[in-house]
Amino acid sequence: MQIAPAETPTAGGLFALFPRTPFALSMMFILVAFSLLSWTIIIRKWLTFRHIDRRTHAFVDFFRKSARLSEVSSGCSHYRGTPLTGLFEAAYHELNAQLQTMRAKEDARPGNPGHPVLTERNMVGIQRSLQRASAAELTVLERNMSWLATTGSVTPFVGLLGTVLGIIDAFQGLGIEKTASIQAVAPGIAEALVATAAGLFAAIPAVVAYNQFLNRIKNIAAEMDDFTAELLNLFERSFG
Repeated sequence: MQIAPAETPTAGGLFALFPRTPFALSMMFILVAFSLLSWTIIIRKWLTFRHIDRRTHAFVDFFRKSARLSEVSSGCSHYRGTPLTGLFEAAYHELNAQLQTMRAKEDARPGNPGHPVLTERNMVGIQRSLQRASAAELTVLERNMSWLATTGSVTPFVGLLGTVLGIIDAFQGLGIEKTASIQAVAPGIAEALVATAAGLFAAIPAVVAYNQFLNRIKNIAAEMDDFTAELLNLFERSFG
């Protein structure tokens, strides 16, 4: 009894299906560039938010344990990285400006100037400075977020475009052949589908990271609002 020889396995895998035409290669280059840049942003953002978490908790503890505002101001340089230091410095600078203006007016009047008292107008000025600082800090946190959103929404369509044009090219090549068979068209279609897979590979991590980071930014914004309210209450108790 004669045993039939085993079939020689054909070369396959994703690398064998990697596009070779100039247009398909350009589509893949675009998708790889999107993916690499988005992953760079994801890693940097993750490290940034991790650093912010540690610094925020440490600064809040330091702020609540400090007895004087000047002590907190001098210690802000040791807690760089959290948006709360930017809020405090903006409010403290505005507070000193308001107090200096009030003292200048009191010095121009006869009699004992007494202890300066913040009016509602002064508190509104401090609140506006806190709003400006909060907007500036949020702008920094939202930097490059638009690129993640763009990657998540555009790359699937770029991959789909590469797939459609690859399938068109495969069927055009099939039309030139005298006989139509699945063996003739399958490699071209499989090669074209790699572009869609690459587009999804670039889009899915970007979408997941964008949603996670957006939720983290909302949490940081809530922490900034809480700190703003706590700081304004402290100013009212101290200078009200």
